[in-house]
Amino acid sequence: MFRLSSEGSLHTPQSILSRLQTERLFAERRNQTVIRKFRYQFKSERTFSSSWTASRAPSKMNPLLSTLLFSLLLLLTLRIQELIEACSCAPAHPQQQICDSALVIRAKISSEKVIAPSEDPLHTHKMIQYEIKQIKMFKGFEKLKDVQFVFTPFDSSLCGVKLEANNKKQYLLTGQILDDGKVLIHLCNYIEPWDDLTFSQKKSLNQRYQMGCGCKISTCYMVPCSITAPNECLWTDWLIERKLYGHQAKHYACIKRSDGTCSWYRGGPPLEKEFVDISEP
Repeated sequence: MFRLSSEGSLHTPQSILSRLQTERLFAERRNQTVIRKFRYQFKSERTFSSSWTASRAPSKMNPLLSTLLFSLLLLLTLRIQELIEACSCAPAHPQQQICDSALVIRAKISSEKVIAPSEDPLHTHKMIQYEIKQIKMFKGFEKLKDVQFVFTPFDSSLCGVKLEANNKKQYLLTGQILDDGKVLIHLCNYIEPWDDLTFSQKKSLNQRYQMGCGCKISTCYMVPCSITAPNECLWTDWLIERKLYGHQAKHYACIKRSDGTCSWYRGGPPLEKEFVDISEP
């Protein structure tokens, strides 16, 4: 039996069968190639996914180590919160604090009273009102004659000052005078029990400290440390004694001379005899 193809060629059953087998063989090869490609692609994707998952997945941690890390993070967070909320003041020599204050008085604290916040922009926080008995005024005559009350923030984080209100202990108080005439004191002011002041500090309150308000007192923390201007005094307590309020802060004042230069002066003998030039520690 013979069959005529559409192209007009003659094919026997054997040739047709051979062609079908050939086409079937090519089809099977194509399918195998597709399957191999699919398997390779699937394997590659699975390998990538596994490696990505392994790299991203958190590793198991020792329970003790996990607890320690958590505790450390908690303590660090609390410490940062304390630093944010705490009052911080730049170190300043007592003379500088006296010069920067509008009011300097010696007084006893008679009583204290907590004042609630008000709508007044100057009193938006809870305050402590200290009733005082003024003993002597060293600075502030031109604005106030007699001070009866001083105010300080209630919270220590806002630099509030805690004083003994027993009408016995005397304090040196320095502070600022607000627009409404009220006196504000805080931890960054120079506030000390009167009995803790040295003889030189008490004498310097009358005139010497204010004689040196045109001088600049610079703190030395490390060497080299040298003056940068003729009217500058170097404060070396930290460098020599490893504490800020050491011998120099307690016994010396930085005084301006007639030629415009400034030098340390120790209270006691006349000015011209006791100048001490400390330009290099």
